[in-house]
Amino acid sequence: MISRRSFLGAGALGLGAAGLGFGAARLTPSASSEPVPFRGQHQSGILTPAQQQMILVAFDMTATLREDLIDLLTKWTTAAERMQAGELINTPKARRDVPPDDTGEAMGYSAASLSITFGFGASLFEHSTKGDRYQLAHRMPEPLRGGIPRMSAEYLNQDASHGDLIIQICGEDPMVVLHALHQFKRIAFGLASVRWVQLGYGRTSSTSEDQETPRNLFGFKDGTSNIVAEEPDSELNKHLWISDGSWADGGSYLCLRKIKMMMEVWDELSLDTQENVFGRDKNEGAPLSGGEEFTPPEFQHPAMDPKSHVTLMHPSNNGGARMLRRGYNYTEGIDYLGRLNAGLVFIAYVANPQTNFIPVLSRMTDDLLTEYIQHVATGLYLVPGGIKDGDNFVGQALFDA
Repeated sequence: MISRRSFLGAGALGLGAAGLGFGAARLTPSASSEPVPFRGQHQSGILTPAQQQMILVAFDMTATLREDLIDLLTKWTTAAERMQAGELINTPKARRDVPPDDTGEAMGYSAASLSITFGFGASLFEHSTKGDRYQLAHRMPEPLRGGIPRMSAEYLNQDASHGDLIIQICGEDPMVVLHALHQFKRIAFGLASVRWVQLGYGRTSSTSEDQETPRNLFGFKDGTSNIVAEEPDSELNKHLWISDGSWADGGSYLCLRKIKMMMEVWDELSLDTQENVFGRDKNEGAPLSGGEEFTPPEFQHPAMDPKSHVTLMHPSNNGGARMLRRGYNYTEGIDYLGRLNAGLVFIAYVANPQTNFIPVLSRMTDDLLTEYIQHVATGLYLVPGGIKDGDNFVGQALFDA
């Protein structure tokens, strides 16, 4: 494989001399050049330390043959592995009478800790109107069936929800992340169409003990009790990884909620009210019962409202159910009332959404925070296990068995 850096150093003879000028116009290197390993027991982008930039893109298959689906997954997998290594997605052609093999906007950039994660929606296995297109219905995992039930405080845009296939693209440089989206869309031409795209910035979750807990757009630290990569395998296997002996072994479920935050209303609340809603101190993130950020809350303490967010969402009040969160902020201009159209792209990975996610989410009916948010999009996806040595494409075990 040829790296972008090597290509720029020596490849100007092939393209720069032809008048395209790539060798002369060096782009600014991205913030981090550390590549994220692509192959392994689990897909990258789950336990990978959460990066600062994210794009989610969902596709609906338009091709109807099983072989077409395998062809698309194979091409996507090859491209993803090269891009995570900081490579062009193919060795560039010297000819000028055909399109380039890489669109080129990330030339000169490092790998930028890029991670790419693929998932399958329920409609890929059995579509509501097109039926069992790819002879996969009998292999749909039961937790994927039915998706996420209707919840309180939701007004869902179905065009921005669901999808046959989803790709989570994370990295430390927005150009590198956008470049990956561009390649996947280009490769999918004639086989699948984009259903929706969601941009996110500024991680709102930590997936490693080395990362400080970030803040959401309400200014609070959130997700303090969620899973991080350094936890023992016993805890990860219980809450994060699928381990049922099926083709999906080593995978996880991606649970998605796009949550609009009523920021102008929130901004007018007193500090006491804001802290009561979350059940945490705004400055330090400590529970209102006392201590520091990671001090276990004392829910019987008079300062802890029984309907506060931390009280209702904490694992100790949900049968010990935990999740790994990889959320991001989003901002999309202003709405028709002139309010900021912004909020949280809530992303959680769990071993089983029926036990680790849906029951917890349903408790938001009584959550004080619900008055200041609205769920506007949703999705549930099976994320297959990692691409192992010898595999040609993501999810290969689904088709091989």
